[in-house]
Amino acid sequence: MAGPGPVSGEGLAADAVNEPAARMDRVRAARAADEPAARVDRVRTARAADEHAARVDRVRAALRASGAAGEVVELDGPAPTAAAAAARLGCAVGAVANSLVFAVDGAPLLVLTSGAHRVDTRLLARLLGVGRGRIRRADPAFVLAVTGQEVGGVAPVGHPRPVRTLVDAALAGHPYVWAGAGAAHAVFRTTFAELVRLTGGEAAVVAADGPGDR
Repeated sequence: MAGPGPVSGEGLAADAVNEPAARMDRVRAARAADEPAARVDRVRTARAADEHAARVDRVRAALRASGAAGEVVELDGPAPTAAAAAARLGCAVGAVANSLVFAVDGAPLLVLTSGAHRVDTRLLARLLGVGRGRIRRADPAFVLAVTGQEVGGVAPVGHPRPVRTLVDAALAGHPYVWAGAGAAHAVFRTTFAELVRLTGGEAAVVAADGPGDR
């Protein structure tokens, strides 16, 4: 049986010329396939940015309406924890007011606690006059429904409806405190007394180490 004939130089040259065009066609096809998903991602990102901005604007409006002294500060990146916020702001972690939402028999409770310690639910139970088992940390969906804000950016104000609030007495040990302003990258400066006034809240010892903790 005869073997394959010789390949002409013209055929090789044609293949060499066509390869870049074929490669470009493949790239275009891949981009076209990815474009719908990329477009959806861009829309989602833009929508999330708009929602975050609207939440911060609601907090800003609530602060102005209540005569709060501090202005909202938008950081150059998210600071969803007290430690992250303190690092960006250059303040003590105990001067950052964490906004923690609990469900007590299904009713929302906002606890503004110093970032230097954790809420003790046994103390909460005694303060509220309920069994400890009736208090649970709210899940993200509950937090969003109650406050209109996402976990990591919950503010003391700017909610659709007033939320019962406890303000950690440990925050009184700092001349100024920082609280969330509706998004993980936004905060505002206030004082312990002003937090109590803004929220209509109750000052309370909410951690076992008490108000002396820093």
